[in-house]
Amino acid sequence: MGSSIPDLRAYLRGTWNVQRSLFDRATGARGSFTGSVAFAAMDGAPDDDGALLQRESGTIRWGQHEGPATREYVWRPTPEGHTMDVYFPDGRFFHRVSLSAELASSDSAGAQAEHWCAPDTYRVSYEVLGPNELRYEWDVKGPAKDLLLTTVLKRMP
Repeated sequence: MGSSIPDLRAYLRGTWNVQRSLFDRATGARGSFTGSVAFAAMDGAPDDDGALLQRESGTIRWGQHEGPATREYVWRPTPEGHTMDVYFPDGRFFHRVSLSAELASSDSAGAQAEHWCAPDTYRVSYEVLGPNELRYEWDVKGPAKDLLLTTVLKRMP
């Protein structure tokens, strides 16, 4: 892992450019996603706990398809303060993230995490490339998928 981030919430807040490469290892198909992602406070929510709403929007190119794409996640600080739990919009837990040096090598929390989505396993690796750049890679394996999704976020000025 590159730099250590003791305050993940403060690091993520703001708007970032996003570039994602999509690779289907089973078929050799390649694609891309280009757009922006905003991490903004969920102020005004009745149960506001310092959560950030991640809103991503842009254009996906995959095979013959090209069109708009969006997605959202909710990032909630944990009691430890330097980790955040990521949830799907419907409230289901997705994975835990810490980019702090203390937890980066842990199997349960850190720069690497895992999520099982029947019938496939999603493994993610995060790397802080600097104060304004974050890279993460999803390695998706199973009977339904064999994908490598590499994302680079660069903070907008």
